Order: sequence, then C-alpha cells, then structure tokens
Amino acid sequence: MDISHSKHAGHGSHTGHEQHQDHESHDRMPANEQQASHAAHIDHSGHEQLFRNRFWICLALSIPVLLYSPTFQGWLGFSMPAFTGSWLVVPVLSLVIFLYGGVPFLRMAVPEIRNRKPGMMTLISLAIIVAFFYSIAAFFIFSTETFFWELVTLIVIMLLGHWLEMRSVRRASGALNELAKLMPDTAERIMADGRIEVVETTQLKHNDRILIRPGASIPADGEIFDGQSDVNESMLTGESKPVNKSTGNMVIAGTTNSGDGSLRVQVSATGDDTTLAGIMRLVQEAQNSKSETQLLADRAAGWLFYIAVVAALLTAVIWSLAVGFNSEVIARVATVLVIACPHALGLAIPLVVAISTTKSAKNGILIRDRMAMENARSINTVIFDKTGTLTKGEFGIAGMQTINNWEEEDAAALAAALEADSEHMIAGAIRQYAGDRGFSLPTITNFEAIKGRGVKASWNGKNVFLGGPRLLEMLSIQLPALLEEFVLVSENKSHTIVHLIVEDQVVASIALADEIRPESIGAVRKLKDMGVEVAMLTGDSRQVAREVAGVLQINQFFAEVLPEHKDQKVIELQGEDRIIAMVGDGVNDAPALARADIGIAIGSGTDVAVESAGIILVDNDPLDVVRIIEMSKASYRKMKENLLWATGYNIVAIPLAAGLLAPFGYLLSPAVGALLMSLSTVIVAVNAQTLRGFKFSV
Repeated sequence: MDISHSKHAGHGSHTGHEQHQDHESHDRMPANEQQASHAAHIDHSGHEQLFRNRFWICLALSIPVLLYSPTFQGWLGFSMPAFTGSWLVVPVLSLVIFLYGGVPFLRMAVPEIRNRKPGMMTLISLAIIVAFFYSIAAFFIFSTETFFWELVTLIVIMLLGHWLEMRSVRRASGALNELAKLMPDTAERIMADGRIEVVETTQLKHNDRILIRPGASIPADGEIFDGQSDVNESMLTGESKPVNKSTGNMVIAGTTNSGDGSLRVQVSATGDDTTLAGIMRLVQEAQNSKSETQLLADRAAGWLFYIAVVAALLTAVIWSLAVGFNSEVIARVATVLVIACPHALGLAIPLVVAISTTKSAKNGILIRDRMAMENARSINTVIFDKTGTLTKGEFGIAGMQTINNWEEEDAAALAAALEADSEHMIAGAIRQYAGDRGFSLPTITNFEAIKGRGVKASWNGKNVFLGGPRLLEMLSIQLPALLEEFVLVSENKSHTIVHLIVEDQVVASIALADEIRPESIGAVRKLKDMGVEVAMLTGDSRQVAREVAGVLQINQFFAEVLPEHKDQKVIELQGEDRIIAMVGDGVNDAPALARADIGIAIGSGTDVAVESAGIILVDNDPLDVVRIIEMSKASYRKMKENLLWATGYNIVAIPLAAGLLAPFGYLLSPAVGALLMSLSTVIVAVNAQTLRGFKFSV
C-alpha cells in the first residue's frame, strides 16, 4: 500500500489562532514552496519561538511589577526605592505585558466566540481582560487593591505553558524532522547513455535511475537493480545494525548507504510520495486527532466558562444585596473570573499527549489516532497475524541432521558454498545460517545449476549436490533410516527439506521454515503476564499453525483463514465481550485491522502507512504491542491526575473566591487565589513532564 495515500484527519487539536496562522502563512507561499510544505507536517517551531520570546520578555518585565506591587512588598517585608514616576511602574509595565503577552490569547478566543462555542481561550481571555480593566479602575479610580501582579504572572504562566506545549508537540516529530534534514539536496541520475548527471533532488521522477555512492544519503524511494551494500536505516526503524541490500531490495529516502559498495536504484517514489513524507503525515494526523480525554477537557473548559459567568453574576447579586454595590463587590466578581481561568485544565491533556507521542515515536510507535492509543489501556485480547508478524516471513533453518561423522558446521558450510551465487530464498537462508555463525566456506569448482532440482559442483575432487526430493529421484538415491526419520518429522511440521549429497551418499538433510521472530516469544509471554489473552490468525495450514502456536505457547489460533474472512474471526471474539487489538502487516489484514477495537499495523519501510490502523509500528517487533499498552496506561494515568487536579482546583477555588465562607470569617483574597491558580498550573505541567522518565518493561 502506498504510504502517500494515507487518510488525513481534520484540524481538531490546534487552536483557532494556530490554524489561522498556519493557513495564512501557507497561502502566502509561492506555488513551489506550497508543494514542498506538504511533504512535512506543520512546523511548530514558529509557534514555539513566538511563545518562548514573549515568555522571556514578559517574565523580565513582570519582575519590577512584582517588586513594586504593594501586596508583594507586604509579603517580602520591604519597600522598593521610589523615584520620579515610580508609581507608574506597575500599571505601565502591566499594560505592556497585557498587550504584548496577552494578545495571542485574545486572538485565539475569536474563533470560539465567532462559532458561539466558548472554551479555553475564551475563559482565559475573559480572565486577563477582567484583571486588567479592574486593576486600571482600582488603581486610578477606587484607590484599592489591584490585580496587576496577578495579571502579569497569569500571562507569564500561560506563555510558559504554551511554549512547553509547542515544544512538546515539535519534539513529537523531532526524530522525523531530523530524518528530513538527511535528505540530500542533489542526486546522481544515470542517463540513458550511462553518463552520470547531478540534478536537484526535486527534479527526480518516477523510474529515473540513480547512483548511490558509499556514504551518500538516498534521495528517493526505489528498487536496487544493480549493486550490493549496507544501508543504515536506524533513523527510521531504530535498528542500529545496517541492513544488507542487494538487487531487488527496496531502499527508502533519507537512509544512508553506509557500506563500501555503490547502489544503482530505480526510483519508485519522490517528494510527497516517499515513505518519509508519508510518515510525517502520519505524525500530523496524530497531532490533529483528539482523544476522548482531550475532548472531555475541551468540553470541561466550555462548561467552566458558563459556570464562571454564572458564579460571577450570583456573586455580584448576593454581595450587592448584602453590603450594597461598591468596589468590594467588583473585587469579588473580578476574583471569581480571574480564578476561574482554566490554564491548568488547558495543559492537563495536551502536554501528556505531546510527551507520550514523542516517547512513542522515539520507540518506533507512530500514533495515527489518539483515540486508539488511549483505548489501548483496555485491551484484553491481542490477535496476531502469523506470517510477517510473529514470524519473519522468510525461510530460516529449522533443523539439520547429519550422518557418517559429518559435523553440522561442515555440512552447513559446504551447503552455503554451493548456494553462494544463488538468489533463491532457500539459498539465502542457508548462507545466512552459515554467515551468522562465522563458518568458513570451502572452495568449490565447476558449479552447475540443475533446473528444477538443485545445484551441482566439485569439492575436493568429489561431486557434491544440494537439492530437494526431486534431486534424489534424479540420482536414484535412497535416504538412510536416520535421515528418513528426520524428514518425516520435519514434513509433519510442513518444513521444506533439502539434502546435501557427496558422491552418491546423502550426508545431511536440512529443514527450512518460516522463522519465528525471537521477539515474538517474549511478547506473548509478557502479554500473558499482563493478563492479556493472545490469539493467532493465519492462512497457513492447521499443521503449521499448531507448530508455531506450540512454540509461542499460544492457546487459541485460527488456521486456513482467507484474508477476506479474517475480520469475521475478530467479530467472533468481540462477541465474547473482548476488547480486541489486531496486529498485522496491513496488506491482507486490512479488514481485520479496521474491524478490531484497536488496529496495529506492523511493518517497516514502505509498508508502514496503513489506513485501516490507528497505530503504526515502524519496526517489525511484536514487543512494541506491550509498549503500546504500557504507554497507554501510563499516559492515561497522568491525564486523570492532571484533570482531577485542574478541575478540583476550580471546584474549590471559585466558591471560595465568591465568598462562600465569608459568613465564617474567611474570605479568599485575590492575591492568594491567583497564587493558588499559578501553583495548580505548575503542578499540572510538572506532573506531565514526569512522563518523560517512564521506562518500558521490555
């Protein structure tokens, strides 16, 4: 499936102001730059810099406001030296901070008001407007206590929170942005006459042929048609070991030719169609999607706006009836509206989501749908596709039996030497087996391929053969009893068998099968330890399925299931009140991935973008399913803690600010209320940041 076709989500998670800025800046771009901008998600570095700069400037300006505020001086126990015009320091600097630091929030409230859906920005704007204009009136008209220091600290804290949020959002795709920087500006295109032409990467087209020299970055997705070398894909898959690539293998834009050989590649995708661009769009979709908890926080902010307004009106009426309308009544109303500012609530979810997205991306887990990630905490059954998910989807040596004093090392080395030049998957498995163990290959001569049967060569003056049952038939050779027993057991497991023959004697039989990933054993064991049931789904025979399930200790498996029927198995298990996560390669598993409560696509390279999956695993590691569940539980726990603290503060503070305990002699002062509000914001931000230290168990 082409990664460029991944489905786009809406603009749900960004504030109106941020969307407006993004769209305006995009519309002003020249056409060629607009096209380039689509290759990556919206860059949050501009927002981060805006809030960072305004935070530091407003923080510096707020210090003299605090030092010259009477309330603050009373707490500190000393007075600042007076000078000509010093009485204007507080209101003038507060005005500057209000206009410079508060304006972004006022602008972000406009779409909420225009759409008649008051929310976070509306309430924040209401708080700073009330605090500012009340303080101006209190300072110049009523000569009473002002909210200037509360106003400036409120704006500074808001700017800090948004800076942290923008930084976290940017970091969520930081590794991918670094990958984008590795894209070379130029490429070496191979012309029809064999000449090498250096062109801009943007000029590459589908089916162009390019040369990738040792040490060079790969400028486009494509298929190798000549050459062999190691390719470093660590920035994409997290795999530190370079991957050997040769003719027929695919390479991905942004990765590096880290070996000694040159590669000649036929381009299959450029620009917006590359794997890299598609991954960036997946990250953008994750940032644009909203989880259930985020939607709840947004609704809570809307409710809080009406609660604050109603509480302010009730406060005005009740206090006016009790003491008459005066400056104290205005102070009470202003205190209610200022304290109701839900900045802690506004940070409660976005910070946790941004940090969890960052941490997940760094571990090769791309969150396409936040709802899927949030709901992953409730998974009680995981269904794994077998081929390519629990297994490698490629042959490996499952067993070997030798006779006549032949050692396995000698037999495997001779077999690998015979298959040295073959591109067949069985040959590759035998070579891999010998290479991984460092076996020294003997010298062979007179190599000859026997069509449909195997290979023949000379070794130490003897004729040697390697092939399957048809080779034995051709040579009229009978298997010795020991090897016959080995073959029978292996065939019962649906293994593929090849035989090593020296002269007219079979000296070794080799069983090959689709290799089980080493990580699969740990993943199944860990999921069971977490109380999660594991099932396996495959189109292979029941015999093969039983063998793999036995090795992995999976009790429930479904075999001989056609791709179009896989989703029916998911429905069956859902009918047993199970919360199902389906893990598959995203090709023939698409219906099942879409049907499951949480669809998890596993696969690397160009196969990572699967529209039917909510979560994409960049690397082929089943243990990532364990990490998904652990991260989901950890982030949801942080969300709940932050929501409880943020809403709990407002539930307690608003009645106190309104004077609920005034009959008992306790009245929450504006200064203390603002201090508690600031403290709640800091606690929420710090609590979210602790998620960075979360450690996976695997």
